[in-house]
Amino acid sequence: MKITVVGTGYVGLVTGTCFAESGNEVICIDVNKEKVAQMKKGHIPIYEPGLETLFHRNIKADRLKFSTDLQKGVQHGEIIFLALPTPEDEDGSADLSYVMDVAGKVGEIINADSSANYKIIVNKSTVPVGTAEIVTELISKKTNKKFDVVSNPEFLREGFAVDDFMKPERVVIGTDSPEAQAKMRRLYEPFVRSGNPILMMDQRSSEITKYASNSFLAMKITYMNEIANFAEKVGADVDKIRIGMGTDSRIGKRFLFPGIGYGGSCFPKDVKALYKTGLEHQYEFKTLKSVIEVNDRQRKIMIPKILTYFNRDLKGKKIAIWGLAFKPETDDIREAPALYMIDELLVEGADIHVFDPEAMDNVKQKYGKRISFGENMYEILEDAEALIISTEWNIFRTPDFDKIKKLLKNKLIFDGRNVYKAAEMNDNGFTYFSIGRKPANIPRKLWKAF
Repeated sequence: MKITVVGTGYVGLVTGTCFAESGNEVICIDVNKEKVAQMKKGHIPIYEPGLETLFHRNIKADRLKFSTDLQKGVQHGEIIFLALPTPEDEDGSADLSYVMDVAGKVGEIINADSSANYKIIVNKSTVPVGTAEIVTELISKKTNKKFDVVSNPEFLREGFAVDDFMKPERVVIGTDSPEAQAKMRRLYEPFVRSGNPILMMDQRSSEITKYASNSFLAMKITYMNEIANFAEKVGADVDKIRIGMGTDSRIGKRFLFPGIGYGGSCFPKDVKALYKTGLEHQYEFKTLKSVIEVNDRQRKIMIPKILTYFNRDLKGKKIAIWGLAFKPETDDIREAPALYMIDELLVEGADIHVFDPEAMDNVKQKYGKRISFGENMYEILEDAEALIISTEWNIFRTPDFDKIKKLLKNKLIFDGRNVYKAAEMNDNGFTYFSIGRKPANIPRKLWKAF
């Protein structure tokens, strides 16, 4: 099939590349001329495990092309995917300006093309309920030619996006059009050969499904973080609690790991957008309101512990941070908890030194020379007062603890992702703070001070 994908962010580039991998002829459209030029030369603009191999293979096979020419893309595609940004607006709602702008232009191009056949325009972006109807109306104002608008939300996890696309747990397609249903089913059938479902539903239900899924997962993470905070206060161990909960099949083991909050391009934005959409329809999601408030606090949950340990004097003190991306296996720093901690520590006058396997270039664009960047994970530890762990990259899980002890001025670690076992850190002689567990090598009478 001939596919056009408008937008080459994480979702658009993964979508276009994976559709090309299944034999489709794909053109990806983007307004960024430099980005398109680089992709044409084979330079991939994002870090996503497994994507680069497919990207190069399908460019070489001439199934994956890139252009800034929207008209060319619309004329090419039987199915046109809108994978456009829907950033958080000032009031927390999703900004649909990119989607609406492109939708109007698509309608104009279809109308001006005398040879245009039936087109399917697919909202791949995460959009509020009712957006498919808005896009339909915008295109209808520009043309009387036959088209359908379909809602097809993505469920891609950054770091696992290629696997999620190639082997989806489910595909959700929102349309009442039998013709659109048949074409979309045919497009996705190669990806669900193991029997996972293609779920057909109305547009509004499809749009809500994405927001409901992400908001539920964010709520699960946030609930576990609150349990961890409580466990810490009463001297319990959240790891044991997590295992006790996770063995219940109704609850499940996933998304029960406590930490310093969620970040990224989806959860923060989607939870706020669903909450705001609810208010617009005279319904308040009280659970989501709490999720937003708790997560805002959780991102900075380590800061009071750090300030207490140093008697609120961090001026000029060297602090090392491992991990900047909002999660492992991505270079995405959007809403990353590490950045919230860095901002707080800079206000206190700390000298911040950081390392991340993939995200440092993005962080340099934000902070410039206000913080220092290491070539490797150990370099930044030399003479540091403390180490903070904010992203659970695998390379941080089994470090050389003897080397860490020699490099750090204090054998002090603040672990925001519970990467290590508290007992092991105690045996290694570290003063160790984590989330929802007793601190190591801190006298019991001082626990409550932290």
